[in-house]
Amino acid sequence: MKFTCNTKELSVACNNVMRAVSTKVTIPTIEGILIECGSDTLSLTGYDFEFGINTIMSVDVVEAGDIVINAKVFCDIINKLADEYVTIETNGVSVSIISGAAQYNITGIDANDYPELPSVNGGTALEFEQKMFQSMVSQTIFAVADSESGKPVYTGLKFDIKKNEFTLIGVDGYRLAIRKEKVNYDGEELEFIVPKKTIRELLKLLSGDEDKKISVSVGKRHIVFETENYSIISRLLDGEFLDYKSALPKAITTTVLINTNDAVNCIQRTLPVIENNQKNPIRCMFDNDQMRVSTVSSLGRFVDYTHANTSGDRVEIGFNSKFMLDALNASDTDEVKIELAGPVSPVKIMPINGDNFLFLVLPMRLRNEN
Repeated sequence: MKFTCNTKELSVACNNVMRAVSTKVTIPTIEGILIECGSDTLSLTGYDFEFGINTIMSVDVVEAGDIVINAKVFCDIINKLADEYVTIETNGVSVSIISGAAQYNITGIDANDYPELPSVNGGTALEFEQKMFQSMVSQTIFAVADSESGKPVYTGLKFDIKKNEFTLIGVDGYRLAIRKEKVNYDGEELEFIVPKKTIRELLKLLSGDEDKKISVSVGKRHIVFETENYSIISRLLDGEFLDYKSALPKAITTTVLINTNDAVNCIQRTLPVIENNQKNPIRCMFDNDQMRVSTVSSLGRFVDYTHANTSGDRVEIGFNSKFMLDALNASDTDEVKIELAGPVSPVKIMPINGDNFLFLVLPMRLRNEN
């Protein structure tokens, strides 16, 4: 194998693909990047048995071939090269990397030892606008669980797709985020759960251009996202996801209309005296066209209020400040509507008009401040 390409382009591709290389499983082959050279293209692949990234770039090929090179070593070398172009040549598993006056000779691994990536042949095809997808993810991924200490299925973002409607749902047992968007889709109804890691890595590859699309192919166990010259393949999560529609409180007793920034700023002012979000909830009182916020800890006591249009019963309720701030910050409207069904029921946060997002936050038990 022998090819020459632009050093900077190869460096960007290597750094992106390297994010899918295994850091937990010490198997030399999957600690490497699979490099495959065709007639005029170069393919780079990283894969850790659950998640993979592949990219294809144009190069000047002298001789086709393939090799696996340790990802950290290869990326470190390419990142440090100063010349505009680099030539890579193999002889068996010996790899020569030449750029300007710099020359490296390292040992690779036979490409035949690299694991075969799963295929999604015959999967359901979908297409989303990049900018829309980014917006939907940013308003839901914060509610996805970070660890598998609870239900592993909650470490993924649920896709719910039906005729002309696309919904993303994130949940971690303490909060819920739902984001809807109208799409041009007339196929069968689909429900599947994509790991949070996969979504985060996909976002890093998106330009956010309004004209760019994401092509998706969904199989029974795996999903492939394609955008520009990158493709990401990932396993799907199995398990029973929350029946989120039945989790929403129905008997609303209090409705609050509030400026989003005012609510965020009021809650943020509690943070200096909160030691631990789990142990020191903020206390919110909704009454008399006010949201009154207070908290007490060994560090001190805080109280503040901001204007809010309230209707219905007076409610005093406790929250984890981070969970409330995450939900309010994810709102993309100047004002939000907060619906409550008493001090022990989850709170709903949504736009004043429409239903394109809905956040649910579970309350915390309040203790007597005295």
